[in-house]
Amino acid sequence: MNNSSTWEFGTRQVVYGAIGAALYGVLSWASNFVPLPAAGNVTFRPAVAVLIFFGVAYGPWVGFLAGFIGNTLGDAISGWGFFWNWSVGNGLMGLVAGLVAAQIKDFRAQGDIVKAVIYGIVGVAVGMLFASFTEMITSGIDFNTALVGYFVPAFIGNAVVTVILVPILMIAFAAVASRRGR
Repeated sequence: MNNSSTWEFGTRQVVYGAIGAALYGVLSWASNFVPLPAAGNVTFRPAVAVLIFFGVAYGPWVGFLAGFIGNTLGDAISGWGFFWNWSVGNGLMGLVAGLVAAQIKDFRAQGDIVKAVIYGIVGVAVGMLFASFTEMITSGIDFNTALVGYFVPAFIGNAVVTVILVPILMIAFAAVASRRGR
């Protein structure tokens, strides 16, 4: 992907975003029963790697759609309802990770993997800061609860998942793509 197409939004981005959202939503549902210690309604979600990967592979719009719609879907099928701020936060994780898409040339190259992980971690920070601190408005929690009870556990859990699983997804994607001649 080149810089001129980073912000392109069309049928391709909608389709990839929908695929990412479906994967993220269902995989989130599958792990929504694992709460993070000391975190309000925040759960451990290995599926975060999927939305970070989709952003890295297909750009910021795809990452945002995968995160926003995927979180909405995962929460809905888990019976939790719609929490707009967490859906936007998850969308921001994918969007920020997608900002590196134009710079990724080889999904197996160590430098490109490191870039993807760094952008993924920054995306996790931005998304979880937004979601956690908007809880002060939506739920009336105080700053310390937003920081320690929501942001810190969500950030750490999602950052660990990003560091471990995103490189695996990138290498697997490169292997499949090379076998298919792409």
